[in-house]
Amino acid sequence: MHDSLDWQCPYPSARSPVFAANVVATSQPLATQAGLRALQAGGNAVDAALASAITLTVVEPNNNGIGSDAFAIIWDGSQLHGLNASGRSPAAWSPERFQGQAKMPTLGWDSVTVPGAVSAWVAMSDKFGKLPFAQLFEEAIRYARHGYQVGPKSAYYWQGAPSRFRDYPDFLATFCPNGRAPLTGERVYLLDHANSLEKIARSHGKAFYQGELAEAMVNAAKQAGGALTLGDLENHRADWVGTIEQSFAGTQLHEIPPNGQGLLALIALGICQHLQLERYGVDSAESVHLQIEACRIAYAEVERHLADISAMLITPAQLLDPTYLRQRASEIHLDYANLQPTALGAAPDTVYLTTADADGMMVSMIQSNYRGFGAGIVPPGTGISLQNRGSGFTLEPGHPNQVGGGKRPYHTIIPGFVMAAGKPLMSFGVMGGHMQGQGHLQMMVRVMLHGQNPQAASDAPRWYLQEDGSVCLEAGFDPGVTSQLQDQGHPILLNNPEHLFGGAQLIYKLDQGYCAASDHRKEGLAAGF
Repeated sequence: MHDSLDWQCPYPSARSPVFAANVVATSQPLATQAGLRALQAGGNAVDAALASAITLTVVEPNNNGIGSDAFAIIWDGSQLHGLNASGRSPAAWSPERFQGQAKMPTLGWDSVTVPGAVSAWVAMSDKFGKLPFAQLFEEAIRYARHGYQVGPKSAYYWQGAPSRFRDYPDFLATFCPNGRAPLTGERVYLLDHANSLEKIARSHGKAFYQGELAEAMVNAAKQAGGALTLGDLENHRADWVGTIEQSFAGTQLHEIPPNGQGLLALIALGICQHLQLERYGVDSAESVHLQIEACRIAYAEVERHLADISAMLITPAQLLDPTYLRQRASEIHLDYANLQPTALGAAPDTVYLTTADADGMMVSMIQSNYRGFGAGIVPPGTGISLQNRGSGFTLEPGHPNQVGGGKRPYHTIIPGFVMAAGKPLMSFGVMGGHMQGQGHLQMMVRVMLHGQNPQAASDAPRWYLQEDGSVCLEAGFDPGVTSQLQDQGHPILLNNPEHLFGGAQLIYKLDQGYCAASDHRKEGLAAGF
């Protein structure tokens, strides 16, 4: 770990690091401002995170919503807490229900698991919040009822919705009311969404899991042949699960235990711990090659083992055993790639946010509908777009992640948190499907090993290992690096779409205050006071 960071910003960027005693970094400026207002109203970092997260359901609905799942890691000033608020499958789901299908559906009720985000909001507010629960919703309700203007990146990703959800009229009526996606700068109103947020705020979340909104979801499911019941919703709980960790460069990276893929980042980082990355330049072909190879191994492991932790046949501790990681590191060759294709795909549709306050509380939080607005399901009159996390199950018989009733699926979204000498150092995340574990590794190498400041680490060009074993390189790598990686046997793809490489937010703890950064690949904003 570097005692002091390098404050140069060597990569092309229009952004600078932000320094303040209270900071908020999200993927949408209006959400960042909502978090700042919560802090200015006397709230803490948890209140700021929740105000931002709730607002994001309105102003970035292509990536998350009321029907999302969520995870969070919270430093309360003296202790680290991990929250798993991902939902479980309907109790009636069984392998037989999906017989004859090649893979899990990505649209419709058979992709919908119980949404957990609302339970995260309640659990975090109850345990740590200072502001009244209903106050956290004020900005979100205002934007939903009175409108907000769509940013260029949201508008771009929104464009595919009319064709993707052409068979889902309730979705189209909510999010494409003019028969098309909104244009950049166009004002959007989400009135049903506003009403649902008001019901959640007034009932302290009860309306969503056992009241009016729960009944609306269940009635819509019944009419369409879905399996979701009131019992499924009533039985949902967000769980305080702690964290799992891996040492690297004098620090410890903390992740949420499975069912999330944070384990992937820890395995890859643990392998890199034995590869002497410090010998190579941060943007060198050697460093990139070794990190990719570590990720190939990590992906193969999580694809084989990762599931609802109660269904796993091997423990995270076994996969993070230092002797085992050293042995896996010894299989990596500096001169050539060992291609290991996986079945894991990409999904850029997530929001990550992080907050910190002057009293030392820090929050790393993520929520997502998964693939492109989710399942296409909007129960009439609610404005609630439901996630399609059920598509994260496999149909492979006997696999720990095989679909079943009351089970959490393999989850891509992961918040990250770094500790050093028992103290908080950095809260961060890199949203974007299976980019996330790889993104966590890249941020750790850049900041913790090479001392790059958070904004520089975010601005730097990224690589992305795809499910077929090919490697996407973002613009900005030296052509010599590309050639060397190709010579080592990596199938290299250039001119890739920006969304493949995710979007980062980071907050780094300094002796006096914080340094915050937000990714130019999103519309985001880091700000503070």
